[in-house]
Amino acid sequence: MKRFQYVYLVALILVTTVGGFWLGRSGLWSADEASAEPEVAEAKILYWWDPMVPTEIYDAPGKSSMGMDLIPVYEEEKVQRSAGSVMVSDVVSQQMGVRYGKVHRMDLFRSIRTVGEVKVNEERIVLVNARISGWINQLYVGFEGAPVKKGDPLYDIYSPELVSTQEEFVRSMAYLDSLPEGSSESISSGAKRVVEATKKRLLNWEMSPEFIEHLGHTRKVQERVTVTSPVSGIVLQKDAVEGGFADKGANLYKIANLEQVWVHASFYDYELPWINLGQTVEVELSYLPGKVYKGVISYIYPMLREQARDVHVRIVVSNESRELKPGMFANVHLAGKTLKNVVVVPSEAIIRSGARTLVFVSSENGSFEPREVEVGGEGGPENGLTHILRGLEDGETVVTSAQFLIDSESRLQEAIQKMTNHKSISE
Repeated sequence: MKRFQYVYLVALILVTTVGGFWLGRSGLWSADEASAEPEVAEAKILYWWDPMVPTEIYDAPGKSSMGMDLIPVYEEEKVQRSAGSVMVSDVVSQQMGVRYGKVHRMDLFRSIRTVGEVKVNEERIVLVNARISGWINQLYVGFEGAPVKKGDPLYDIYSPELVSTQEEFVRSMAYLDSLPEGSSESISSGAKRVVEATKKRLLNWEMSPEFIEHLGHTRKVQERVTVTSPVSGIVLQKDAVEGGFADKGANLYKIANLEQVWVHASFYDYELPWINLGQTVEVELSYLPGKVYKGVISYIYPMLREQARDVHVRIVVSNESRELKPGMFANVHLAGKTLKNVVVVPSEAIIRSGARTLVFVSSENGSFEPREVEVGGEGGPENGLTHILRGLEDGETVVTSAQFLIDSESRLQEAIQKMTNHKSISE
C-alpha cells in the first residue's frame, strides 16, 4: 500500500512538470505572466493636506494638527484647477443637492401686476368763472357730483355792468337804424363801430351769439342773465351760492368729463425697461370681478418717488359706462415688451456678489467653471428667466442650486493653489 502511494506521487510530479514545460513551449502560459501584475501609472503627489485645516500643507503623509489623516493632492487635480474650475465628485454633488439648467435662446417677456388709482382726466376739466361781477339770483345746479350737459343752465346773475352794456348796445343799434339814407360815410361807420364794440364786449363775457341776436331783435334789456355749462360732465366743485355776490374772475364751478379717465399706476424702477408709451394695459376692479377695461400708457412721469422707489405711469381708459369713478383703486396688468431671440438662463443660476455677477457652468469632465456674465432684463415669475447680454452661449449647462457651496469650494481651492505655487517658487 505504501509503495502504491509513493508511485502515485512520483507520477503526479512528472505530469505537472511535463505539462508546464509543454504549455510554456506552445506560448499558452508563462510563469512570468502568471506572477506579473498589471502596470498602473502612478500619479505624482504634489502635497498632503487636511480639508479641515486647508492652511496646512505637508510634504509627507501623516497626521494634521487636528489629528486627521492627511489626504494626497495629485498633479492631475492641480492641472484641472488651474483653469479656474472646481472639481466636485458625484457623491458630493448629490449631497450638496446640485441641480442644473440649460442656456437657450427664446423670446423673453415680463408680465407685471401692480395697483393703480382712478383719477380725473385733467385735460377734460373746465372751470366756469364769473366774467363780470354780480349777484347770483338762482342756482340750477346746486351740489357737487351733479351731472350736466353742454348748454344746461347753471345759474342766473344780475350784473349792473352787464345791464349797462346791453343798454349801450340797444341804443347804438337804434341810432344806426335811425340814420337817414343820405348820411355821410363817417357818421354811419362811427355808429357801426360802436355797435361792434359793445357786441364784442358781450361776447368776451361769454354771452352766446343767440343771446346777442335776440337782444338786437327785441331791443329789450335782460336784468337776469342765465349762464350755461360749456361742456358735458360731472360737477367736481361748486363755489356758487344762491344770493351771494360773485367777484369778477371768481371760480364758481369745476366740471369734468368722465367719459375718459386716468389710472395712475406705480412701477418699480427695475420694471421700467419693460414699459413703453402706447402699450396696452388691462385694468380690473375688485368689486366688478371678471370685467376688464382696456387702457393705453400715455405718459411716464420723469420723477422717482424716493420713499416708495417707484415711478408713476399714466394710463388712459375709456369710461363711457361711468363705472370707473375717481378715487377707486384698480388692479393693473401689463404685458411688458418682448425681447426677440435672446440668450436666457434660469434666474436662480445667477450669483450677485455686488462686485460682479457669476454663473457656474458645468463641464463634461465633471468640473464647474465660474463664469462672469452681464445680465439684462429679468423675466417675471411666470418664466423665471433672465436675459444674458454677455458671458454664456446657447446650449451650455449651468448650476441652478448650491452655487454658494461650489463658490466656497472654488475659493478654497484657489487659495490652496496659490499657496502651493508660492511654495514651489520659494523652493
